[in-house]
Amino acid sequence: MTERHLQPLLHDLVGAVHAPTSALGDAAGQIRPVGVQGVFHADARVLSRAELRVDDREPEGLARGAAGPHGVRFVTLARWLGDPTPDPTVRIDRTRRLEPGGLTEEIRVVSTASTPVRATVSVRLACDLAPIEVVKSGDATPALPARAAGPGELTWTADGTVVTVTGTDAEVRAEPAETPRLAWPVELAPGAEVTLRWRLRVTDSRAAVVSPPAEVGWAHPRVDADDRRLVRLLDRALDDLRGLRLADAAAPADEFLGAGVPWFLTLFGRDSLWAARMMLPLGTDLAAGTLRVLARRQGTRVDPATGEAPGKILHELRRHEIAFAGAGLRLPPAYYGTVDATMLWVNLLHDAWRWGLPADQVEPLLPPLEAALGWLGEHADADGDGLIEYVDTTGHGLSNQGWKDSGDAVRFRDGRLATAPIVLAEVQGYAYQAAVNAADLLDAFGRPAADRWRGYADRLARRFRAAFWVDGRHGPQPALALDRDKRPVDSLTSNIGHLLGTGLLTGDEEAQVARLLGTEAMAGGFGLRTMSSDDAGFSPLSYHCGSIWTHDTAIVLAGLARAGFHDTALGLADGLLAAAEAFDYRLPELYGGDDRSVLGRPVPYPAACRPQAWSAAGAVLLLQAAAGLYPDVPAGRVTVAPLAGLGGIAAEGLRIAGAPVAVTVDRAGHATVTGLPSSLAIETPTRPAVPAQRPAGAPIPR
Repeated sequence: MTERHLQPLLHDLVGAVHAPTSALGDAAGQIRPVGVQGVFHADARVLSRAELRVDDREPEGLARGAAGPHGVRFVTLARWLGDPTPDPTVRIDRTRRLEPGGLTEEIRVVSTASTPVRATVSVRLACDLAPIEVVKSGDATPALPARAAGPGELTWTADGTVVTVTGTDAEVRAEPAETPRLAWPVELAPGAEVTLRWRLRVTDSRAAVVSPPAEVGWAHPRVDADDRRLVRLLDRALDDLRGLRLADAAAPADEFLGAGVPWFLTLFGRDSLWAARMMLPLGTDLAAGTLRVLARRQGTRVDPATGEAPGKILHELRRHEIAFAGAGLRLPPAYYGTVDATMLWVNLLHDAWRWGLPADQVEPLLPPLEAALGWLGEHADADGDGLIEYVDTTGHGLSNQGWKDSGDAVRFRDGRLATAPIVLAEVQGYAYQAAVNAADLLDAFGRPAADRWRGYADRLARRFRAAFWVDGRHGPQPALALDRDKRPVDSLTSNIGHLLGTGLLTGDEEAQVARLLGTEAMAGGFGLRTMSSDDAGFSPLSYHCGSIWTHDTAIVLAGLARAGFHDTALGLADGLLAAAEAFDYRLPELYGGDDRSVLGRPVPYPAACRPQAWSAAGAVLLLQAAAGLYPDVPAGRVTVAPLAGLGGIAAEGLRIAGAPVAVTVDRAGHATVTGLPSSLAIETPTRPAVPAQRPAGAPIPR
C-alpha cells in the first residue's frame, strides 16, 4: 500500500508572529520535530525543535496566554522537584516573543519550596531549514548538523541562510551523537527564582519579504460595546494584524499584510487587498502601501507559465518555486494565477480614495489603474462572451483561481465537478464594481474612457442576468458559476453574497440573495457556510464546500448590513462572535460548517491558518458595519447607517480623511458622529423595505 503524505494538523498548536517570522508549538510551549511545529522565517523552517527539559524531564503544561502582540506565555510545573506535598512548589514560566528575524525566550524558574532546589535546565534544539511546501506536504526533512560557534552559541548554515541560537550564560552541547542543546545548572534557595534567556537570529539574504521598518501606521480605536465579545475580538485582531505586517524586500517603505501563519506568510494579491480594504476605517496608509507594492509587480507580458498578462495583479510571491510532490502543483516564485486580484486592486484604490487617500497618492496609481483596465478589457474574457473566466493552461497551476481555489471548489448541486474554463459569479460582481469605480476615478482626475467602462458595466450586468439566474430549492438564485459549456453550476454558495453592494444586482435581486443567505442551510452554523447543506457536495469540513470562512462571513454580513438586510446580517454577526469566543478571540482562516447544535461550539478545521490577515481584519469590517460609517470624501459626505440590533457601541479613533473620528450608536440604532472635518456632511439613508419571500418556481428577477 502506498504511504499517504498527509498535511499536518495545526488546529491545537499555539502560535506567535512578527512577520516574516512565526512560531508554532504545543500547548505547553514545546516545539517538537513533528508535523508543522517549528519557527518559520520567510518560507523556511529555521528551528524544527526547541524542547525544554528539567533534569531531562519535561515540565507539565498548566496554562498559556498572550504576552503582547508578538508573544505567548506558558505556565508549566516541575512537580518532581521541591516539597513532597500535593501543592506544586516549582513553577516554570516560559515567555516566547517574536522579533523581526528571530525570537527571544525567557525561562523563569520559581521555587516556593522550603528546601533548596537543584536542577539542570536545558533546551534541545534542531534546525532543518525545510521549505514551507515540504512541511505542508507532510514530508520529513533531516536535521542539519549544528556547530558550537562560541560561548553559549549554536549555528546552522545552508543555502545562504544562517541560523544562530545564543543562550546567555548557557553551556553548549553539540556533540555529533547528541541532540544539540543549551544547558543551565540551577540552584535555588527557598523562595528564590532565576530567569534564563536564549535568543534566535536568522540571516537570510534570499527572503522575498521583510519586516517593515516603520511603526504601525493605522489607528488603534478605543471601543466600548454592550456585547463585550466585539471588543475582545477587535483587540486580539489588531494585535495579530500588527504581527502580520510585511514589506517587499525591494521596497521596504511600503507595507502590506501577509496572508497567514504558517502557510501563507507572504504577499498574496487577493488576501492582502481584501485585508487592506477591511482596514480602511483605521486609515489609508496600509491600503496605499498594498496598492504600490502590487503595482510594482503588475504584469507586463503574456506568460502562460506564470499566468502573467499585461496589467494583471500578482497572486502570490515566494522565495523559490513551490512544488507539492504528488499533487501536480508547481508554482513559480512570482505567480499570477488569480482571476480576481486585478479587480480587487481597482476597488481598493477607489475605496481608499473615498476614505480620504490624498490625491497626490492616488495620481501616481492611475497608470497602473489604466493598465488593470487594459487587462480587464483585453485578457480577462478569453472567449469574448462578455464574462470573465479563468483556466489553468499549464497543467501545474491552480485549477481554480477565485478565492475558493481548491480543486473541488466548483461543484454542481448534485456534487459533480465543473470543468474549466470557469466563470465565477462573484468575479462578475467584482468586475462590474471595478468598471464603475474606475470610471469615477477617471472622471475625477481628468482621464479619458470613463464612459467606456460604464458601458462595459451595463453590458456585463445584462449578460450576468441572462446567464446566471436559476431555479433553486429556495427560489431563484444566482448560480455559483458557469462551466466550460456555459451551463450554470447550480449549487447554492456563499459566493453570491459577494455580489451585494457591487451594483451588479437590482434591489429585488439583492433581497432574494439576502433571503437565500439567511436560510438554515446557509446560516445554520457559526457564520455563513461556503455551500448549502442541501447540496450533494456539502461537507462541513470541506475546505470550500461547507466550511465557514471568517472573512467570507464578514464580507457578506457587511454587504447585508449596508443594503439594509439587518436581520440576516445580525444572525451572521452573532455566529462570528460566538465562534470568536470559542477560539479565544483569534478567529482562524476557516472552521467547520456543522449546525450549532452539534457541539455548541465550532469544530476546528485542522489545517487552518491562525492568525490570518483577512480573518483578523474581518473584526474591523464588523465594527464598521456596526457603526455604519460609509464616507465619500471627494463628494463631501459621510453616510451613517448603523447595524441596529448589536446593542450600544462607542468607538473613538476611527479615521476619515486622516482625521480621528468618534461614533456612538445607542441600543435603538441611532448614531452620533463627532470629529469629522468641516468639509464633510452627514447623510442618513432610509432603510429599504425587504420584499416578501419569493417561493421556489417563481419567476427569476429581471
